[in-house]
Amino acid sequence: MTSENSPSLSKETKDILSRHGIKLNRNLGQNYLIDKNKRDQIVGFGDITGEDVVLEIGTGIGTLTIELAKRAKRVIAIEQDQKICEILTQRLRDEKIDNVELINDDALKVDFPAFNKIVSNLPYQISSPITFKFLDYDFDLAILMYQKEFASRMNGEVGTKDYSRLSAMLYFKCEVERLAEVSNESFIPKPQIDSTVVKLTPKEKSIDEEDFRTYSKFTKALFQHRNKKIKNALIDSRHIISNIDKKVLKKRLNAIDDERLVEYLKMRVVALAPEEILFISQKLNPIFVE
Repeated sequence: MTSENSPSLSKETKDILSRHGIKLNRNLGQNYLIDKNKRDQIVGFGDITGEDVVLEIGTGIGTLTIELAKRAKRVIAIEQDQKICEILTQRLRDEKIDNVELINDDALKVDFPAFNKIVSNLPYQISSPITFKFLDYDFDLAILMYQKEFASRMNGEVGTKDYSRLSAMLYFKCEVERLAEVSNESFIPKPQIDSTVVKLTPKEKSIDEEDFRTYSKFTKALFQHRNKKIKNALIDSRHIISNIDKKVLKKRLNAIDDERLVEYLKMRVVALAPEEILFISQKLNPIFVE
């Protein structure tokens, strides 16, 4: 079918939803892309070839899925909504597409089959946990759409309002590149803010897995209290690192005689660069042993 005879992506999406009596729930992150140019741009960013196995989270009715499947060796598509899955299954049959593995489940709870690229318009309410989950897998690149404010935090500069646990976690794992802005007018229902397409490219390993696990725990504990001093943040969120007693931890922290560590403990969390958090986590982890 030529593009001149094809319905717009907006009309096609609305017709499919109407035909099946589907009302999208903004609170569940069901914001469907209806801008064909942006859809094509996102697929293009993925540089998909016949060798690629692409992971997609939150497929919806297949706006990205179908285009990815036309280019990739295989698409692993995960969608939690059963009714939406049924609609996509039928669309894939109608399009005679047989290289999509559709998984009707919660993406945060399932183990992902092997893949090498990720391309997704992510459900906004799982942006943070699903991004952290991606870091547990090896992949070549990820093209992901996030709310604009979330994307800004992905490579927030130390000391700024955008510097966050997310920035610190991605620092050792991925290069973060903002590729395109997407207006809220490009979705139904229309979200409150605009979106950003981000490219994640894994870095060569600069930190071993055990150190990163420790770093991850300390980062999570510290950024629970980003404006507190390091010492107080660690005491208040000690349960994230271990089950150590509060009084025992205080006593051990007060007994530290390493001048560099003592100075760090007086600093505020938001002022610490990722390398400094790594140093602290490596040095202080032993004192959290019960």
